[in-house]
Amino acid sequence: MAEVINMPRLSDTMEEGTVAKWLKKVGDKIEEGDILAEIETDKATMEFESFHEGTLLYIGIEEGDGAPVDSLLAIIGEEGEDISSLLNGASASADTGSEAAEKDTEAKETTATNDTDAQSPAVEIPEGVEVVKMPRLSDTMEEGTVASWLKKVGDEVEEGDILAEIETDKATMEFESFYSGTLLYIGIQEGESAPVDEVLAIIGPKGTDVDAVLNAGSAPKEAPSKDKPAKVTEEKTQTSTSGSETKPVNDGQRIFVSPLAKKMAEDKGINLSNVQGTGDNGRITKRDIENFKPVEQPAKVETIAPKETAGSKAAAPINLPVGEEGFEDVKNSQMRKTIAKRLSESKFTAPHYYLTIEVDMDNAWASRLQINDLPDTKVSFNDMVVKACAMALKKHPQVNTTWNGDSMRYNHHVHIGVAVAVEDGLVVPVLKFSDQMSLSQIGGAVKDMAGRARIKKLTPAEMDGSTFTVSNLGMFGIREFTSIINQPNSAILSVGAIVEKPVVKKGEIVVGKTMTVTLACDHRTVDGATGSQFLLTLRSFLENPVTMLA
Repeated sequence: MAEVINMPRLSDTMEEGTVAKWLKKVGDKIEEGDILAEIETDKATMEFESFHEGTLLYIGIEEGDGAPVDSLLAIIGEEGEDISSLLNGASASADTGSEAAEKDTEAKETTATNDTDAQSPAVEIPEGVEVVKMPRLSDTMEEGTVASWLKKVGDEVEEGDILAEIETDKATMEFESFYSGTLLYIGIQEGESAPVDEVLAIIGPKGTDVDAVLNAGSAPKEAPSKDKPAKVTEEKTQTSTSGSETKPVNDGQRIFVSPLAKKMAEDKGINLSNVQGTGDNGRITKRDIENFKPVEQPAKVETIAPKETAGSKAAAPINLPVGEEGFEDVKNSQMRKTIAKRLSESKFTAPHYYLTIEVDMDNAWASRLQINDLPDTKVSFNDMVVKACAMALKKHPQVNTTWNGDSMRYNHHVHIGVAVAVEDGLVVPVLKFSDQMSLSQIGGAVKDMAGRARIKKLTPAEMDGSTFTVSNLGMFGIREFTSIINQPNSAILSVGAIVEKPVVKKGEIVVGKTMTVTLACDHRTVDGATGSQFLLTLRSFLENPVTMLA
């Protein structure tokens, strides 16, 4: 009896998987334990082995395609076995679509056989042609932006070549091709964004009809464009106007404009009849709207008119500032969108409260000077804070927890995230097992990861899995501030600047160095007393740095 194999859940956070590569093809004999495919999860690419024996009868998810967990992945059974009953549920919608396409084709045959011949290749993708879709390059990625194309239409592409650099919500990553052939089509231009699984490019043999490939997934959109040339030529013979097709924007009858460009024009109050389109057949595109410069003459007339009116009334002149209001809408990057989404979710779902304490940093200041006198050693105050937090978390495991709704997870490992400011916002590289690292190891790791974060070269794995976060604005002179918890953490520490001020020591007023830190806690997991005890332990380590070296 045939066995249905569904997309497996290969990690605790996996919601969908992508088939990176099939190691078996339809018709191959399968033994129990054979590797069927390599599946890309939200964390890694993993081998998926078969628990059944038989013949691979059907593949439901092609290489490069993604699907939710439990979607039909494959069917294994006896050679020649009828699996139509197993496919009926999964292919009902596809069958309906194909029947509709057949009826549409029959109707067209009765009216125009030439049109039918032109559209028939759109029924299925030609052999050897691969449609490349926007990949999911991080666990939280919902859409991507093409930062740059490293190949252009017409270039030869080999398997493993880098096609483009794609900006995700966390980093800019290189995207390599899994196919060989010629780059026939680019669906998302540089600087443009699109949701995951949108058509990114098409790779195949030279001379392939790209329109036919695109029609396979969007026949209703493309069919009208194929009817246009015949109708236009008929109109040309009647009206003898051969130039009307090349510049339809200014013909006074119809303006060809993309939906996005039309919406942008409405938002900016731009009259489309004044815009010269640079797209196909004079079509107005997004770039035309962005580059459009309005005529300045009307503005000059308006500024002159009030002066004439003021003069005619002979009123006492009042010198008021004259200027032109202006603004610029800057498109949000994927990183900025994710920051907005994640922090809003955290602020409005986790009940935050804040605890602030002042730390005497005189001993830490002196200890750092001595440590940095050692050859090839460089330790910052932030490194000392990270180390102190790691050791305090081991003493207060309640702060190193995660809220899971019906349960609370106590993390036995300490992974500290360090917030790093970058051009588009901030990222949080994670120091894994930071409680086991020395001060110099922490300093080297933070320096390396912060440098790569600023050029967007961190991998998703290096930004995943934190159990606690440290955010330091002391280098900007900020004395104290509060942060939003980086979920699923239960707390985040905000570190201020070290300042010199009068303090009382042994009954005398002296100049001391102090630092203010604020702990933001999730009240669902960390109570006030627990958070306070954590801060007292943290202060003890920082005020006596030698205890962190024991």
